[in-house]
Amino acid sequence: MVECQSVPVGSQEQVRYRARLVRRQTSLMNGTMAASSSRIMLGPLVAAIDQGTSSTRFLVFNAKTAELLSHHQVEIQQSFPKEGWVEEDPKEILQSVYECMDRTCEKLTQLNIDISNIKAIGVTNQRETTIVWDKETGEPFYNAIVWLDLRTQSTVERLINRTPGRNKNHLKHKTGLPISTYFSAVKLRWLMDNVEEVRRAILSHRALFGTVDSWLIWCLTGGEKSGVHCTDVTNASRTMLFNIHSLDWDPDLCKYFDIPMEILPKVRSSSEIYGLMKISSSLKSGALTGIPISGCLGDQSAALVGQMCFQDGQAKNTYGTGCFLLRNTGPKPVMSDHGLLTTVAYKLGRDKPACYALEGSVAIAGAVVRWLKDNLGIIQTSTELEKLAAGVGTSYGCYFVPAFSGLYAPYWEPSARGIICGLTQFTNKSHLAFAALEAVCFQTREILDAMNQDSGIPLSQLQVDGGMTSNKLLMQLQADILCIPVVKPSMPETTALGAAMAAGAAEGVSVWSLSPEDLSEVTSEKFEPQINPEESEFRYARWKKAVQRAMNWETTEPVVNGKADASIFSSVPLGFYVLGSMFMLIGAKYIAGHK
Repeated sequence: MVECQSVPVGSQEQVRYRARLVRRQTSLMNGTMAASSSRIMLGPLVAAIDQGTSSTRFLVFNAKTAELLSHHQVEIQQSFPKEGWVEEDPKEILQSVYECMDRTCEKLTQLNIDISNIKAIGVTNQRETTIVWDKETGEPFYNAIVWLDLRTQSTVERLINRTPGRNKNHLKHKTGLPISTYFSAVKLRWLMDNVEEVRRAILSHRALFGTVDSWLIWCLTGGEKSGVHCTDVTNASRTMLFNIHSLDWDPDLCKYFDIPMEILPKVRSSSEIYGLMKISSSLKSGALTGIPISGCLGDQSAALVGQMCFQDGQAKNTYGTGCFLLRNTGPKPVMSDHGLLTTVAYKLGRDKPACYALEGSVAIAGAVVRWLKDNLGIIQTSTELEKLAAGVGTSYGCYFVPAFSGLYAPYWEPSARGIICGLTQFTNKSHLAFAALEAVCFQTREILDAMNQDSGIPLSQLQVDGGMTSNKLLMQLQADILCIPVVKPSMPETTALGAAMAAGAAEGVSVWSLSPEDLSEVTSEKFEPQINPEESEFRYARWKKAVQRAMNWETTEPVVNGKADASIFSSVPLGFYVLGSMFMLIGAKYIAGHK
């Protein structure tokens, strides 16, 4: 079993350790492969549920070779009921999991692969997204409040204002996190304060809280009849209710947010049997009934495991809806002085030590592509963006700060808002597309700089994964802006792979070895910097200037009777101005009347 180890970054031992993943990639077509007679005798298989912000997938891997055999993907609808609000339907999330499992089982059957060879299932999920449901009926009381959601900004401001010195890091010594809209505790607090059904259910002891992993595991292990209410240390560490030192819910933190501990899931390791699948026999995925769910990791921790970053100093950056850079810091949590989070990386077994990571979190990465497509109509599909940007090869001085949900690391500034600057009459949609890709790279540069400062050992190259890494222009821009090579594995499904590895390695399953000598070789593509450092620094400096323009844009207004106070007198200077103008008009009228 893998434990935290300290190995010099870039050493030959580290290079050997970093995994021999897939020597040979078999061609995939719509998540399936050409069937062959040899596929019937594959040995143990392990599946993974990968429930992300924008889609759900179910993937099946060969436990001996880490080869991806089949998968299916379903997009998830997001709703935006008010400005800054982001929600998803928990029942749609669950249904998407069933659909992905059904379709993948169909594909396996077509390939003559025996579904009974699946020995374990892992779960990886969008973190922080908050759900409260009825343990007696299984019905959610409200939509899932997504991690990007900003409705709790006023709550966060009130909490910070009551801390000594208005310190947003007041709880960081226990949680590793700043007080922010990002994390689950304030979303749960909002549900308790604003949704009557949630309030009543808590009083009547019917409410259960969980992040997406908890919701899925509870539903898939029997729901209201026998569902297991649990989470793992990586997801729990993103709530602001979890003590990253004791590795359990903290009574003082729960008291601080006034959240009853009875509604919280039991915290487990990232690799152990939580319960057995219970699926209706009428579904094609009914054959999965009885298979243990034995791995659980928040998506970014899963990617760290999938990239084989098991040693102190190894790091990866995932480009999804957001962008997340994690660096393994070993068995002791390291507190950042430069705006990064301290989080639990993984705990691969009940009796294994936890490993920690420094994390730089960027809210908007792939989401900016979706915004250009859905909101502006600049592109029809995500793949068009690369072609559009490559056509000009420059932003022509245009800089885009996509602070749609404020700015996360290293600023933690919820009042920031998106800004596009440097526009001229020459600027067109191609330049904007290029600026959008650059924005993802500049944000990564900011968190990498912070990470290098905290660790004192600069990364010599950056391992990457996630959906956006298929954009080769983006990868080249990233290498140019970081001035170090960017290394992309040829098998991009590292998040799901990490969940499958944790599930297959669990005690009682033990079909996937995480011993260094058993890990498969990674084939990868490397992008080397192609511009000189001076040009990179010039562009980065202009970006930093644009970021400052985006700061302190939005502030919460006073609320009266549940509505924002629109009174002009809520602004003292404006009030004096209007009152003065009124007196002048009255005086002028009086004088005119006496002439």
